[in-house]
Amino acid sequence: MYEIVKRIIDIFGSVFLAIVFSPVLLITAILIRLTSAGPILVEKTNRHMKRMGKGGKIFRLYKFRSMVVKADVLEKVKPEYREAYLEKHSGGSYKPKNDPRITAVGKFIRKHSIDEMPQLLNVFRGDMSIVGPRPYLPEELEEQQRKFSGTGKYVTQMLSVKPGITGFWQVSGRSEVNFDKRVKMDAFYAQKKSLIFDFLIMLKTPWMMLSGKGAV
Repeated sequence: MYEIVKRIIDIFGSVFLAIVFSPVLLITAILIRLTSAGPILVEKTNRHMKRMGKGGKIFRLYKFRSMVVKADVLEKVKPEYREAYLEKHSGGSYKPKNDPRITAVGKFIRKHSIDEMPQLLNVFRGDMSIVGPRPYLPEELEEQQRKFSGTGKYVTQMLSVKPGITGFWQVSGRSEVNFDKRVKMDAFYAQKKSLIFDFLIMLKTPWMMLSGKGAV
């Protein structure tokens, strides 16, 4: 029953939120188009848009483009991006704090989670839920599990539910929370299966978006 009700909420909620935030979506799309070369959404070929959903199923994530085109390739071949690449793979959050690939508009929309809004399409399609764990990259999960031993059981629990646009860890520090603590929170959420808990997380989400706390 929980999953049926949650899916109904996701369908109607994603449509409702897309309508409510349509001015923000339109303005963001225009600003991205005017200020940097490339598509409005992160390109389909970008490997960072291949995320793990429920049961480990891979799906395409939709996000507003906040970086230069082919950012996933340039981080490996451009010397000016090397430091950010090394920080990403050595830190505990998989996100460098000062990434030179991020555009001027991208910095703002990332801080306030506006870049995540196209994921409402993922929710409507059924790849994601409005509330759920972070949609991880396959390589990110593998790398972080090697770095933080003993987290495999939490990953298994986390992958038993759909990832979400917002979630428990997202309203509890975002990128300030390292993987080991984050995945425990995601596993706790997956086991709890509570619509009341979902509602409380959604109540906290607007403040996290406005404040930009923990965003990189």
